[in-house]
Amino acid sequence: MKTDFSVSLAQIIKELSLEVVYVPMDENKILISSNETNRPGLQLAGYFEYFDARRIQIFGISEISYLENIDKSRAEKIMDAYLSKKPAAIVVARGLELDEEYVEMAKKYGVPILKTKDTTSGFASALIAFLNLELAPRITRHGVLIEVYGEGILLLGESGVGKSETAIELVKRGHRLIADDAVEIRRVSSKSLVGSAPENIRHFIELRGIGIINASRIFGVGAVKLTEKIDLVINLEHWDSNKNYDRMGLEDQTTEILGLTVPAMTVPVKPGRNLAVIIEVASMNNRQKKLGYNAAMDLLKKLGMQDELN
Repeated sequence: MKTDFSVSLAQIIKELSLEVVYVPMDENKILISSNETNRPGLQLAGYFEYFDARRIQIFGISEISYLENIDKSRAEKIMDAYLSKKPAAIVVARGLELDEEYVEMAKKYGVPILKTKDTTSGFASALIAFLNLELAPRITRHGVLIEVYGEGILLLGESGVGKSETAIELVKRGHRLIADDAVEIRRVSSKSLVGSAPENIRHFIELRGIGIINASRIFGVGAVKLTEKIDLVINLEHWDSNKNYDRMGLEDQTTEILGLTVPAMTVPVKPGRNLAVIIEVASMNNRQKKLGYNAAMDLLKKLGMQDELN
């Protein structure tokens, strides 16, 4: 997945608790733009066709053992050719050591060398997951994201429709707030969208007539969450008596975000409707649908109206 975003090496070092062996400059100024990694098996054999130097390179026990067991002069020649391509960074896994002469070569070409005590596969998985999140395509939508019974619910609607007030009621009922007002949505895979709040407004909610409140300070840290997948989009709109709203739920409504299709529904808002309870039920119903159960279809079958499903 190609992206136009980047993450600093400093963030990677902090997130994955890496040990710095050598960096040519301030880690904050070294930017990683590829969410893919590479184990340089073919490159250590001298084959550099299609080599992508933007990727972080991971050395495990196989790579280190290979360099130790081939002719020393050949190994140095291959490593010199490899490092001359100036890969983004090299991470040595399992707490292994890269020979000092190779570190000196890295210094000559300005290639960062890092270490981790994690296994090669474990580190690669953690690194890819982090890069997929940080480099994912993203958009910002005006709305509220809240976790309800484990489902990520994105509330959309025009200003004043009651999104923030509904979020507060849901938090009071034991659910967790992720973002209010601005929801940053990232496509982290071909099937998943993850939402979060911009850091400068994280956990703050605006309530008309009261002002700005901090949900984590008022309701406790258990009432908030940093990120959550988006399972359902609920559009809140003022009740229109001339509009026909879905009363059965037979038709699956969807909306598209960043090229992915997400289940959606429209909920009309008018005095007397308990939106928090409605959203709780919508969340549980959405989970049942994912498990293969549709209450509307079940009812029609029990009423002998199967033809209505065709």
